[in-house]
Amino acid sequence: MQTSEQSGPGFKKALNAFDSYALGFGAMIGFGWVVLSGGWLEDAGTLGAAIAMGGGGLIMALVAYLYAELTSAMPKAGGEHHYLMRGMGPRWAFVGSWGITGGYISIVAFEAVALPRTISYIWPEILDNPMYSIFGSEVALTWALIGAVSAVVITAINYIGIKVAGVVQTFVVLFLVIVGILLATGSFMNGTVSNMEPFFTDSAGLFTVLVVVPFLFVGFDVIPQASEELNMSPRRIGRLIVVSVFIATLWYVLVIFTSSSAMSREALAASDLATADAMGALWNSQFMANILLAGGIAGILTSWIALLIGASRLMYAMGHSGMLPRWFGKLHPRFNTPSNAILFIGALSVAAPFFGTGMLGWLVDSGSPSIVVTYFLVCIVFLMLRRREPEMERPFRSGRGKIGVMFGVLGAILTFGLLTLYIPGMPASIDPMSYVLCLLWWAIGMVFLFRIPRGIEAGVRTEAILLNTLRERRRKR
Repeated sequence: MQTSEQSGPGFKKALNAFDSYALGFGAMIGFGWVVLSGGWLEDAGTLGAAIAMGGGGLIMALVAYLYAELTSAMPKAGGEHHYLMRGMGPRWAFVGSWGITGGYISIVAFEAVALPRTISYIWPEILDNPMYSIFGSEVALTWALIGAVSAVVITAINYIGIKVAGVVQTFVVLFLVIVGILLATGSFMNGTVSNMEPFFTDSAGLFTVLVVVPFLFVGFDVIPQASEELNMSPRRIGRLIVVSVFIATLWYVLVIFTSSSAMSREALAASDLATADAMGALWNSQFMANILLAGGIAGILTSWIALLIGASRLMYAMGHSGMLPRWFGKLHPRFNTPSNAILFIGALSVAAPFFGTGMLGWLVDSGSPSIVVTYFLVCIVFLMLRRREPEMERPFRSGRGKIGVMFGVLGAILTFGLLTLYIPGMPASIDPMSYVLCLLWWAIGMVFLFRIPRGIEAGVRTEAILLNTLRERRRKR
């Protein structure tokens, strides 16, 4: 994306098709599948958890299907920022961009904490000699430094170019696939159906699993954020978005069935790293449990790299539009990356491990409501643009005529329904501290939102009009 406001470098189309699929799939496969599977099975039972995950995956696939059309029509860095700007105007564009950026950053911080936690399972000595206790967990210096130094490395990989990040992502995803094959093979040979009982618990348990779906599947929307850097046709980019979600859904359902076949529900629920213990039980080998943990580390890295890409491109888009300080809207003159945004998010991830593992659960939940808000807005703007700009070029169409409108309406209904699950008092409502973190993020966002001028209509030239209005405002000061 390059406008009159930016006469310097632009983004490079550096990622090929294989890199792009690795980016999309890897973004959705973080660490949650290693640590959370026991809780899913305890809450919903084997089939209940699988149905919740599969149903949630279908909701995400529908949303991804709508994203696919919008991304093919507007393949610009920042994704939904541009869809909402064109269809709903700058203030709604900020709301959607800010919401999903908060979700991305919460997961980037989560991965910085999850990595040392995973390593401590193999190397427990890093927990020795804690420095202090915070949020109910002790923080040892070695443990925190592993997370912080890793954050520096991931930030550096993203800083020097998306191609480097794409190559790392591809190799790590290939290893993750091998781990999945080993898990499935172990379950086929040594798993037992009796361990899978009970197959169902109750509807509350199903909703408890469903509520984590936005956290687990966030990442397919990294593809729209990086669409200017994909060396693919707009139509193929649209297809990539949808396929990535289906692959991720299969992965999570696989984890549920294989883990439940390995151990009883009670044993998995009592485990800190349920899927790793399930792998060890299936193969009767601690070495295989460690192999799965290596897969967990691979998932952490793929999600971490991808979501840092997504968050930095969104902050770049908001900075470039004048919604955030212009410092965020700069590209590095050599590496063609939004380097300032990458450094800002990287600094947050460096700090995260020093808040201990007590932050893990809060981070899982705090960003999810904001992510769903953005998904809901994208469904709405899909419908608005279908009505307002029927002749817009759409290389990938999410259904012709009324069928496409039906998909948009269904997506809006389902995402709104998903959003209601986060209301306090609902069976699947989140931890109070997660609400605090979520509200804090939006309180910060309000400061920037109310600085955006009113009265700027949605349309093709909205960003240019916004920039001119802000320029005139600065000149008058």
